Amino acid sequence: MRTFGLERGFPLQAVVAWTPFVVPAAVLACILAAVLRRWGALALAAAATVLLLIAVLPRAFGGGHGPPGADGPELRVLSANLKLGLADPEAVVGLVADHEIDVLSVQELTPTALAGLEDAGLRDLLPHSAGDPRESSQGGAILSRFPLRDLGGVEPEGHPFAMPRAAVRVPGARPVEVVAVHPVPPTGSQAVEDWEAGLEALPASAAPGPLTLLIGDFNATLDHREFREVVDRGYVDAADATGGGLRPTWPERLIRPGVTIDHVLADERAAIAAYDVHELPGSDHRAVSAVLRLPGA
Repeated sequence: MRTFGLERGFPLQAVVAWTPFVVPAAVLACILAAVLRRWGALALAAAATVLLLIAVLPRAFGGGHGPPGADGPELRVLSANLKLGLADPEAVVGLVADHEIDVLSVQELTPTALAGLEDAGLRDLLPHSAGDPRESSQGGAILSRFPLRDLGGVEPEGHPFAMPRAAVRVPGARPVEVVAVHPVPPTGSQAVEDWEAGLEALPASAAPGPLTLLIGDFNATLDHREFREVVDRGYVDAADATGGGLRPTWPERLIRPGVTIDHVLADERAAIAAYDVHELPGSDHRAVSAVLRLPGA
């Protein structure tokens, strides 16, 4: 199913996110088949194990990404899902300050959460913004150290979550556009259709247009065919490129195996210098950050 992207509908679209945890079971199946001398079963289990390893292991090692043209300024980005606005605002502002973040993509931003972030000093660090807070899990915004221009949302009609898009004027770099990504989670039959529509609505990045960065909670992992199709539109997953692709970002502090659903997808014309995952008190997500080297203007 994983190799050929055969997952369709609910619940397969949900459970395929846990593909990495099937690898130990596949190895165990090989051992049991060998002990029992079931050679046909061993051959089948071994083939499945190899296919799983090919799909999963590369993201734990990375291959780097540094195109020769990426000789411009660094851009430091951060994604934070605030879990209904309940994340600790001091912790968010602390991450922005400590890691000298230039652009913040925030999901599940409520009016109360925005007020808390502003009281904690976020506007002093990132004075420019696009998007809007909404109640519950529907709000989203892009906040920037550099001037930006609101380009409106990319979410399809009827999509409940905000996915704002903005043009960010980074000194010394080519034009940059950022999307704060947040499709609905694939938790039911209709939700799967809405999730697919949300991912399909994300823009492609291609020369000679602006560099595009997709940053946020994709509710998808590299084991989802739909997410890999987004990457194939001209992006590189920062975690995958730097060997951090198996570091879980959700769920935090819940009794459930963690998966990597928060991502920084960088335009393939940019270089990825660093990637990290950060604790975010009050949220069920971890924050993710990346340092990107952009092509010069």
